[in-house]
Amino acid sequence: MKVSRPTPAHFGIYVYDLDRMVDFYTRVFRLTITDEGIGKNFGNRLVFMSATEDQHHQFVLSGGRSAQSPVSTIMQASFIVPDLAELRWNREQAAALGATQIQPMNHGNAWSVYYFDPEGNRVEVYMDTPYYVNQPYGVPLDLHKTEAELLAETFAMVRDDPSYMPLAEWQARFRQKGDGARG
Repeated sequence: MKVSRPTPAHFGIYVYDLDRMVDFYTRVFRLTITDEGIGKNFGNRLVFMSATEDQHHQFVLSGGRSAQSPVSTIMQASFIVPDLAELRWNREQAAALGATQIQPMNHGNAWSVYYFDPEGNRVEVYMDTPYYVNQPYGVPLDLHKTEAELLAETFAMVRDDPSYMPLAEWQARFRQKGDGARG
């Protein structure tokens, strides 16, 4: 992976039942276990996973979550998917494996499905749309609609927002800001 500045690359979460959570994430996200063992610094069993050969690990599960930590400190773990079929598949697979509070949302710039994994960690699965609009922004998303219907609905939703622009234009502006520029 080529990077030109610090780039988010992976994240890890502490879990209560490591084997159960490895099963959940490998089945729902089809992640591949790349390594596992006892961490020398933490003393916990660690399982490293990735969706691509470009990175040894993108996601790490660590045993050792304290019973006294009933609320996860992770705001959300987000996973991008390539298309609407994969977004729908992930929602169904997660539900079948114990995810709760499943909530599809249309953010204008992305279609997302939020849920809690079996241990209460918030997960977002999303795909980009061809649009940009300032965030936060969101309304419920009906995943029973066709992709053409969702695109038309999303465009109608964002086109009059003062921040709206095609995603390609937003990306070009981002590149013009330069590495690490703010604002």
